[in-house]
Amino acid sequence: MTYPNILFILADDLGCWSLGYTGNQDAITPHLDGMARQGMVIQNFFCASPVCSPARATLLTGRMPSVHGVLDWLDGGNMSTAGAFPVEYLREFRGYTDYLHEVGYQCALSGKWHLGDSMRPQKGFGHWYAHQYGGGSYQDAPMIRDGIPVHEPGYITHAITRDAVEFLHRRDPARPFYLSVHYTAPHTPWLQGHPRRYLELYRDCTFDSCPMLPRHPWQIDFEEFDQDRLAMLRGYFAATTAMDEGVGQLLDTLDEEGLAGNTLVVFTSDNGFNCGHHGIWGKGNGTNPINMYESSIKVPFLARMPGTVPAGTQLQRLYSAYDLFPTLLEFAGVSHTETDLPGHSFAQLLRGAPEPPSEGEDGPGVVVYDEYGAVRALRGTRWKYIRRWPTGPDELYDLLDDPDECQNLVDKADRTLVHCLQKRLDNWFAGNCRPQTDGRFAGVTGAGQLKVHTAVGFEPGSFNPQYSALR
Repeated sequence: MTYPNILFILADDLGCWSLGYTGNQDAITPHLDGMARQGMVIQNFFCASPVCSPARATLLTGRMPSVHGVLDWLDGGNMSTAGAFPVEYLREFRGYTDYLHEVGYQCALSGKWHLGDSMRPQKGFGHWYAHQYGGGSYQDAPMIRDGIPVHEPGYITHAITRDAVEFLHRRDPARPFYLSVHYTAPHTPWLQGHPRRYLELYRDCTFDSCPMLPRHPWQIDFEEFDQDRLAMLRGYFAATTAMDEGVGQLLDTLDEEGLAGNTLVVFTSDNGFNCGHHGIWGKGNGTNPINMYESSIKVPFLARMPGTVPAGTQLQRLYSAYDLFPTLLEFAGVSHTETDLPGHSFAQLLRGAPEPPSEGEDGPGVVVYDEYGAVRALRGTRWKYIRRWPTGPDELYDLLDDPDECQNLVDKADRTLVHCLQKRLDNWFAGNCRPQTDGRFAGVTGAGQLKVHTAVGFEPGSFNPQYSALR
């Protein structure tokens, strides 16, 4: 059997609103805009959790955080430190890369891992050029090359691209490849480390695409977020443009190697981000309590494979990160033995099948779910319901009348509607969580996870009690 190659490109903290093809007039993203014209755009694609490690674990395993047990960004278990050892957080679960590896794929990682035990290749990966942690400086970044911790000289976005391009050149041409390119861009820091040539592109930009709103009452305090707004936005957009340039180099390499026609290229982000949206700087853990705004959970999704993925395709229904596992394996023609996965494959849509019509206002098939610790959300075509255990505050938005989520209707709406949405949310999560990893009872604060769960749950000290950094 001839398997297709797969190039999976993952951004870090990239808001769907921040790209040219989504209508942002400030953004300079020509290569991603070109992908949108040449392939498929999913207009409504959502992360499983609005923070990196849980979102990435769901992409890889197809399981929700309350199953795989990565409930917050991983502050512990990435590397050996004084008094602590690396932790393989996903030891219980198989990733889709395990299945690809077993049928002969060369699996390679270039960039951010942030799922524990960063020194050791996992989940079928052979080539392993990984970030030691989850973020940090764009210059002299802590990486792992050939099994050795190093500080990578130069700009990390360029280094990740360079490593991925080198893999494409030296791969075994007799075997299919799966290449994950996980950029740290445009994750903070924004105020230092970015080459001048990218910053100069935005020197005179006023960033009209980013709202200037009063500070949200839930916004957490970080010194960096009180810095000059324009300087932060220049850094965020400069990092995005640098990543876009890397995407262009990867696509050019596929052309040079004669691989474009047999390589599915997917681009998405781990979670969204707010650059002033709702008066917030940050993502889900940019506020206390944790937020589930569209700008935090909605992410870009592009797919390109000339001759297979029809150019100019626009999908309108709702899709989730937990759909990726079954989709990539079905597209590749690789079977798996996982049961009770929450996601559904849309592989046939990548091959040109028409998208089914929506099944009613919020009918079956047009609802996706999200979670972060004790916060869970149901997002339908019209209604978005957010529940916070045990005492709220809960939220309800009518996205047809209020797409910017300005009017919380949870105390004003018909109680039958609220009860129906709550029951639907509870029933779905009852089938997609485990008692020992149930985020409602784990004590997640958004400040980072330090330990893996035990057989009976999370022991005290598994999560940082106070915010210390965003990951």
